[in-house]
Amino acid sequence: MPLHRGADLTGMPEAERAERQRLSINPFYGEADPISGMTSAPPVHRLPDGPIPPAVAYQLVHDELMLDGNSRLNLATFVSTWMEPQATTLLSECRDKNMIDKDEYPRTAELERRCVAMLADLWNAPDPAAAVGCSTTGSSEACMLAGIALKRRWTKRNAGRYPATARPNLVMGINVQVCWDKFCNFWEVEPRQVPMDGERFHLDPRAAADLCDENTIGVVAVLGSTFDGSYEPVGEVCAALDALQERTGLDIPVHVDGASGAMIAPFLDEELVWDFRLPRVSSINTSGHKYGLVYPGVGWALWRSAAELPEDLVFRVNYLGGDMPTFALNFSRPGAQVVAQYYTFLRLGRDGYRAVQQTARDIATKLAGEIEGLGGFRLLTRGDQLPVFAFTTAPGNENFDVYDVSARLRQHGWLVPAYAFPANRQDLCVLRIVCRNGFSADLAALLMDDLDQILPALRAQPHPSVRDKSLATAFHH
Repeated sequence: MPLHRGADLTGMPEAERAERQRLSINPFYGEADPISGMTSAPPVHRLPDGPIPPAVAYQLVHDELMLDGNSRLNLATFVSTWMEPQATTLLSECRDKNMIDKDEYPRTAELERRCVAMLADLWNAPDPAAAVGCSTTGSSEACMLAGIALKRRWTKRNAGRYPATARPNLVMGINVQVCWDKFCNFWEVEPRQVPMDGERFHLDPRAAADLCDENTIGVVAVLGSTFDGSYEPVGEVCAALDALQERTGLDIPVHVDGASGAMIAPFLDEELVWDFRLPRVSSINTSGHKYGLVYPGVGWALWRSAAELPEDLVFRVNYLGGDMPTFALNFSRPGAQVVAQYYTFLRLGRDGYRAVQQTARDIATKLAGEIEGLGGFRLLTRGDQLPVFAFTTAPGNENFDVYDVSARLRQHGWLVPAYAFPANRQDLCVLRIVCRNGFSADLAALLMDDLDQILPALRAQPHPSVRDKSLATAFHH
């Protein structure tokens, strides 16, 4: 979560502050009497002295939120922005259920267990009944849990050296989601990151194996990079680590960060071997609230078997009358999203998921081709893995850059992120479009109309609008 400071209102004169408050509320917000109790808006940086009618409180908050972007037009986020009314009803009916109270809400706990079993089967666990897993608040928490399990297993194998002399490390591509940097920071693990190189924008298997040593707790392979939507070659990573074990005896486990791709590949790329079919894959996570098609926030973490999740990480708490095994970074959280995940699994099944994800991929690949056809842009990816693609300005273009395109599209309501790639491709600045369920062919056509409309003015510019790229970017995740 972002950190915010409290407001400093000391610089505003009292009379000016009072006048602004007086004019902040529309008199019509007073239901019975338009002027009753409407002389002054409540303060916004301290608790009001007294209550206001619920309709007024609602309207004040509602009006302020109008300044947010339209989530359906947000092509930066991977997070679901549309669900069926029936799912919304279930979410509302379960909003007061605490996921941790499994004795009090046994059916909610049972639906969580069923989701874990379904995912174990979907990801080809050798024995789905032996796989263990849990729901989380999202993939970030799921990745933290997987990382903790990797570190604890390594610690047990190196009890004589750790923590006195050995420092654990985790190998990954520099394109990983920021949660992995957080994990390494919070749990004192050295991040060993493989940089990008040329037109390779994700993890290189041989380079990953070369970074491994006796202190490596694991290698993270990402099934669906957030930078460009491409799959990392999980099978090749495992093969490189197999060869490393043959040479050195080092047995390095792999965690697959499938935040997005773990809910795409099983339906659209069934021939791709990336999951528990690879013996070296010890754990997998995904985001139920991304291509799992559920509103935020729910994620899932699964381990091949109980052997991959050290027992001493599992807390067995006698809480409210029952023995409750838990593995989580927090305690209380909503059960509604878990219910919504089960609803979606039940509602769609394999064929339904396949249809939804194929539609998203078809829209992505078609849109990518149309953008390429406009001229002035170069595609880095085409949306044929994740329904996500990245593109940049074409060579020789001196008039505008990706930040200009992002800013102009924002004027039309579209949120399309522009950002620079990490090492060693900081020179490459791109736009990225995420096609999700709910981003229809009609919306894609409207985006193309707006993009086509802004291009003449951009091409007429003498040079890009902003020279300092650190000031230009509006994308921070």
